[in-house]
Amino acid sequence: MHAKDILIGALETILARDNLEIPQKHVVNPPKDTRFGDLSTNVAMLLAKQTGKNPRALAQELAEALVRECPDIASAEAAGPGFCNVTFRPGYWQDIVKRIEKAGPDFGHSSKGADSSVLVEYVSANPTGPLHVGHGRGAAYGDSVARILRSQGWKVGTEYYLNDAGLQMRTLGLSILLRARELAGQETDFPKDCYQGDYIVDLAREITTLVPDLLEKPEEEARAHCQEFGMVEILGGIKSDLAKFHCEHQLFFSEKSLVDSGAVSRAFAALDKAGHTFYKDGAYWFRTTAFGDDRDRVLRKSDGSLTYFATDIAYHHDKFERGYDWLVDVWGADHHGYIPRMRAAIEAMGRNADKFDVALIQLVNLLRDNNQVSMSTRAGTFVTLEDVVNEVGVDAARFMFLSRKSDSPLDFDLELAKERSMENPVYYVQYAHARIQALMRRAKERGIELADFSSPEILARLDTLEDQALLRQIALYEEMLANAARDLAPHYVSNYLRELAALLHSYYAKHQIILPEDQQKTLARLALSRAVGQVINNGLFLLGVDAPEQM
Repeated sequence: MHAKDILIGALETILARDNLEIPQKHVVNPPKDTRFGDLSTNVAMLLAKQTGKNPRALAQELAEALVRECPDIASAEAAGPGFCNVTFRPGYWQDIVKRIEKAGPDFGHSSKGADSSVLVEYVSANPTGPLHVGHGRGAAYGDSVARILRSQGWKVGTEYYLNDAGLQMRTLGLSILLRARELAGQETDFPKDCYQGDYIVDLAREITTLVPDLLEKPEEEARAHCQEFGMVEILGGIKSDLAKFHCEHQLFFSEKSLVDSGAVSRAFAALDKAGHTFYKDGAYWFRTTAFGDDRDRVLRKSDGSLTYFATDIAYHHDKFERGYDWLVDVWGADHHGYIPRMRAAIEAMGRNADKFDVALIQLVNLLRDNNQVSMSTRAGTFVTLEDVVNEVGVDAARFMFLSRKSDSPLDFDLELAKERSMENPVYYVQYAHARIQALMRRAKERGIELADFSSPEILARLDTLEDQALLRQIALYEEMLANAARDLAPHYVSNYLRELAALLHSYYAKHQIILPEDQQKTLARLALSRAVGQVINNGLFLLGVDAPEQM
């Protein structure tokens, strides 16, 4: 159990004797200056009025009770207007090394999400072109969220919603057909709203080789051939790119299948039953104004065709029907206005809208030599995910994508991502892990037995300020990871790892690890180093980034 939980548990026990509870707005955090303790709480200030006591006096009462009754707490004292500062015994922090050694790759894991299932749907880019760098950020985010939720006990499904129907797919087919005509020497008017990239020309060249009589077929039949061929080829490339990018999608869910399977009809029936639909001007409408929308929305047009909103509603209804308790969607930031509408649909179908969350992925500003690289999918001037991965590698790309909150714009410096220097954040963290592994190899070469690191007598030698700083940081990993799952925030992990790597590099520069004249301190520092290495390894895995043995 990490320190914050121990402190809160002890406070709950002490306060319960006087029929008091910890106020909801209480705070338990490390003080800004570690000289004042390991944790500080404002509980006494919040309870002062209720108890009729001076807040500082109440803080002192709590401090004395904590020391008296909690064996992990070495000292506690009132401070300021009524804070209670708590210091844990050194052995508590040193014990974290044994816990990490015992848990190994599972350190930080919990069962908070046990018996509950979540479906993470991410990327879901229309198969009208290769994945670009913006899709890469969403891919890294969605995959990392799935990994983090699994670490907290959730049963996680991962899915890609395949928009294989509608106008954009027809436009893809037309784009390929028109380029095929150009390649055949036919004069062709190529509309601006068609897809412009060179990949369209390549697809046109391939399909005319496979279907020599393509241009002799009726236009609608030829376009359909091009659409199907283009989708299959592009989707194959998308799947290949995602696999290389360490992303897992258990299912590619077809939009077409929603109609074929009756999912659309079932969703409409749920809306009808709740009384939230009506007909007007020959169209079928959803009364979203009843849920705060500025206007009602069409689901089926007067010509019988379905809107995108209709199939999206059916898709989310189907997700819940498959038994998922919680839905997490990863969308581009331009879909922000769509969230309340989808929440309204989920609520209207009798589901709990609180069990639906959307993570928005902001744009990536790709930089080269301090100049922004312009990108437009339609114009064909985008930089593909494959291009970025080939240039900087999977590890650097994923770490960079996950270095900031997903709904904040991200500047991605291609040159920095390639640097093998401490300025490159992924190199900085990976080098910390490699440095520890090199240390372990040197210890083994010198005949130092690596198995007996963590007896209390040995760990007691971790007594410097730098030892304590590293111990506190690795102890924070469990809480950080729980918070990352709660907030769907992989950047918590990357930020944490950078802080841990900084402490490790500073420690390594200040302290000699292998001390020929002091075997016990050597073993203690090796034990601490190995624990730090395990935590870095665990955190990098959750980001989908390798932890190299040497660099």
